[in-house]
Amino acid sequence: MTTVLHIASSGITDGSVSRAATAQIIADLSPTKIITRDLAITPMPQVNSQWINARLVPAEDRSVADTASLALSDILIAEIEAADIVVIGMPIYNFGMPAALKAWVDLIARPGVTFSYTENGPIGLINGKKAIVAVASGGTPIDAPFDFATPHLRQVLRFVGIDDITVHVAKDLLPVAA
Repeated sequence: MTTVLHIASSGITDGSVSRAATAQIIADLSPTKIITRDLAITPMPQVNSQWINARLVPAEDRSVADTASLALSDILIAEIEAADIVVIGMPIYNFGMPAALKAWVDLIARPGVTFSYTENGPIGLINGKKAIVAVASGGTPIDAPFDFATPHLRQVLRFVGIDDITVHVAKDLLPVAA
């Protein structure tokens, strides 16, 4: 049984290359369960001072407001933990990842939950997962000196413990039009 967490981050819902590419990836994987997190349909809030402070409070000491501010973050982390494979569709907007994807990243990076600081540096706590990323761009090649999205996403995934990362050019995954 394979569970896929599908993160769709394109603001375009119809005709999106990254969405078409991730649909192809998921079809090829034939998972038994798919969890979809569509960041265009359900936007992610930006982190704020309440969230930043609440994430550092031990669970047993959190106020009702602290718990409420972390509720979505807890759900997003549970989705990753439930998945075997995380499939992310990422268009490049202005040389970086979409703001919606950055907000998702901010909400899943939690000290003591998805990573931990040690005397030897940080270690990821989300282990045994694979990530497949389909990158769509009209003019920023993957890993070009001005591609700030792909290296950032790889770093975040590694930071939380996902080391098995495959990155594809989204358009290369799609059938060639006749």
